[in-house]
Amino acid sequence: MVDRVVRAGDVAVMRLSDGGFGACQVTGADGDVTSAYALRWHSVDRPSLDELRGVEPLRLDHHAHNGRLAHLSIGSWYAVPPGFAWIGSLPVPDDVPALSDTYSNWQALADDVVRQRRWDRELPGVVKSAYRAAATRGQVDVDFGAGVATFGAATSRLDLNGEGSVRVPMSGPVRWSALDQLPRCTTLSWVGPDRGLARALADRPVVSSLTWRDAPPVVDLAGTGLQHLSLRGADVREVRLPRGLHGLELAAVDPSLAVYAADDGRWLHLTLADANAETTVPAGLHGVQEVALDGNGTMSAAAVREVKELESLRIFWRKPPGRLIDAAALAGLPRLAVLELVDGYGLDAGTLPDLTSLTQLTISGLRRSIVPALKARYRGAGVGLVIEGAKHDTWLVANLNNPFRDWVDDDARGGAAACKAYARAVRAIDKLPQDRDRRADEAEAVMRTLVEALNGIEQKYEIIDTLRREEACDAFMELAARAEVPSQLADEWLDEWRDF
Repeated sequence: MVDRVVRAGDVAVMRLSDGGFGACQVTGADGDVTSAYALRWHSVDRPSLDELRGVEPLRLDHHAHNGRLAHLSIGSWYAVPPGFAWIGSLPVPDDVPALSDTYSNWQALADDVVRQRRWDRELPGVVKSAYRAAATRGQVDVDFGAGVATFGAATSRLDLNGEGSVRVPMSGPVRWSALDQLPRCTTLSWVGPDRGLARALADRPVVSSLTWRDAPPVVDLAGTGLQHLSLRGADVREVRLPRGLHGLELAAVDPSLAVYAADDGRWLHLTLADANAETTVPAGLHGVQEVALDGNGTMSAAAVREVKELESLRIFWRKPPGRLIDAAALAGLPRLAVLELVDGYGLDAGTLPDLTSLTQLTISGLRRSIVPALKARYRGAGVGLVIEGAKHDTWLVANLNNPFRDWVDDDARGGAAACKAYARAVRAIDKLPQDRDRRADEAEAVMRTLVEALNGIEQKYEIIDTLRREEACDAFMELAARAEVPSQLADEWLDEWRDF
């Protein structure tokens, strides 16, 4: 779709991840934020504006929702997905407020329709009854075959990978019937061979999300009710996916991996984690329309060369320099409409080829020196250009490898203080003595000083939210490894010292 300014009353048809169509309506705007709600509508064919007259707002009562309106506020930096089509305007219902205090993106409205419909139409009544009853059941004993653990019956997430509080047998049968004691468990983590996992999930469609590490060569989840799968394993050669899956993350998988998905992956939001210059979209997923490359300092646009239906691409460089190679491959994608680049500090104004189908380009994290040329290039081109986090080139010379460099986007002074604290820690670690005892003592002092500095920054500037907390913890653990501190000891230090 062509990007446009939206106003209260505007109605859009949404292409859904289950192959159907939904709809949403804009309720108001406040600065750079637009609010919209989903309509209670699902159809096989695209609806007309007349068909949507009088359709009531979607209220969410699936899982633990209590009937709240599917109403969101959405920042202007979020592109309207290509699967949305504006079809006209209707009066906004009197009982729908102009703005929402819940923030997300446009795609979340479409996902709300899919999740509610799945609850209404696909989950057996006995599963939904057990889910609701678990809210008042209190504590239950759970035994997967390696000892009893006590949980709240309303537990929604369970780690069965040996890192959580639940023990499973090291080998042999797993007592999967233990899941029946936790009818609200929708998210599982698992590691290693199948050992009956796929069968257990097929029998328990309430489980909708799975993270599976060190997966075996053949993964067959076609009979499950999964909607999101995160899969990691260098030995994986074949993956069979359920039709209802709409979120797939693949990490550290073999390039020869073959994936069997409905409609060649057309309805999937695909993320390729730990991506590098050699990463490609696996065979069997060339019909996918949305891809995210999430990985190293250099990635290649050739990863999506064969994905001719691609409409939306996100590239997130987790490490410097943030360089894109083979960018010309994007010119061969006739439907690419939305492109998001995060921490592309190695980009130039001319890195991207001309993309005739492009409607929005969002760049977050780049060199300030290229901004004028970027704006000039896309001025009058019919492309919505959003630029955030532009940083002086000279500042980047000193801070490009600093994991806290983007904190200055939240607060210039607080972010700069975090960068300086990290840089001091790096210098101190690189000067640690080689003598084991002295090195251990001095490393502890260095790491503690870093955490205390971060505690002070949070107290003064209040910038360490969930994302920044994860970044701080990851940076701490990487520095601890650089100082040759055992990871378990580093974890203990971090838990003991941090206040953020």
